[in-house]
Amino acid sequence: MSLEKLDAICTAKVGVIKEMGVHKANERVIIRISVPDWVKNGRLPDADEDKTPGPRYFLAADNDAYLLMNSNSYLGLSVHPAVMAAEEKGVKDFGTGPGAVRFISGTYAPHVELEKRLAAFHEREAAMIFSAAYAAVMGVLPPLIDENTLVISDQLNHNSIINAIRLSRPAEKAIYRHLDMVELERVFDSYAAGRQRGLSVIKRVLVVTDGIFSMRGDYAPLNEIDKICRNYERHFEEGIITVVDDSHGVGAFGATGRGTEEHTQCKADILVATLGKAIGVNGGYVVASSAVVDYLRETSPFYIYSNPITPSEALAGIKSLEILESQAGHQRLQKLRALTSRFETGVRALGFETIPGEHPVTPLVVRDSHKTVQLINYLYNNKILATGLSYPVVPQGDEEIRFQVNANHTTNDIDHTLGILNRFN
Repeated sequence: MSLEKLDAICTAKVGVIKEMGVHKANERVIIRISVPDWVKNGRLPDADEDKTPGPRYFLAADNDAYLLMNSNSYLGLSVHPAVMAAEEKGVKDFGTGPGAVRFISGTYAPHVELEKRLAAFHEREAAMIFSAAYAAVMGVLPPLIDENTLVISDQLNHNSIINAIRLSRPAEKAIYRHLDMVELERVFDSYAAGRQRGLSVIKRVLVVTDGIFSMRGDYAPLNEIDKICRNYERHFEEGIITVVDDSHGVGAFGATGRGTEEHTQCKADILVATLGKAIGVNGGYVVASSAVVDYLRETSPFYIYSNPITPSEALAGIKSLEILESQAGHQRLQKLRALTSRFETGVRALGFETIPGEHPVTPLVVRDSHKTVQLINYLYNNKILATGLSYPVVPQGDEEIRFQVNANHTTNDIDHTLGILNRFN
């Protein structure tokens, strides 16, 4: 009955968002994709094809072709013919949706098989699928946090981690500066001293971090974090548990695409990741011990009360994992690293600042909100889509353009983007 009043409030708040320059309603609507024959055939380009444009995306705004430099589909598997065929067969065999949550009648054979494949891929006892990686983080952390739990979190962790901690209401939470291991030790020193003096109720500690930090492309030093946790574990009777969200790492980082764990040669206790980025499908998942996964199936509301991904999506995910683990998948990873290196080297050669690293997220650091908006508009006018991050989305002085390389880009695409950047003034 008071919707008019609420309308006025909502309109005013959207107006403030627009004034802040972070309005998201002007979404680019993709109406079709044009892919070259080598993509249609599920292979990488040969030497001659690499000199030509890769896939192009047509927007409703002008029906023109754009180069996507801001896609999370790092391996290009979302348009791989074998992955699409697997999903199409799944629709024919199982229909378009599961029709129920898992414990009622929404568990299909592809769900079970995909969970087995994910557990094996990450060398864990068990896996559990969620509708999305955000849902996975929100569904995993609260059941593991109680009134005697301390949560320690990296300053630049993803929004899903921040909100999951808020929902959990732990006994204490501590934030350490981004990747600052000295400060992480100081946090442990403080709480361990409190335990020794009988001043703390903390029994369990969760150290939570992104694997790859999606805005920067840098990674958490899991081996160093693990060493610090082992040094302090004796002070907490329920132990220290490491939880890593490596949604941007799995399939795009590490020699065989096993993410930050592979790169640092260190496993987290609990790993959350996604099927919706490098794997090219949809959904999120967690891998851990059988005991933890069994407990989460009984306690996680984001699993219990939400439909899973469709059986056809699960079949597509299985096919993507098969490709990733094959020689063809390793070749995609090698190409991805080569293109990323070429782009990053080119950005630096043009005099722009970037954050070096092997991950295909390549930030062009602008450090000025007005110039960031200018550059994004310039790229758009030159038919290149990239993501601009300005204040207050990022702190003042950290404004950037986030470019993302993928395996379906060609050398021509990379050099074309660098040429466009070179003409910006």
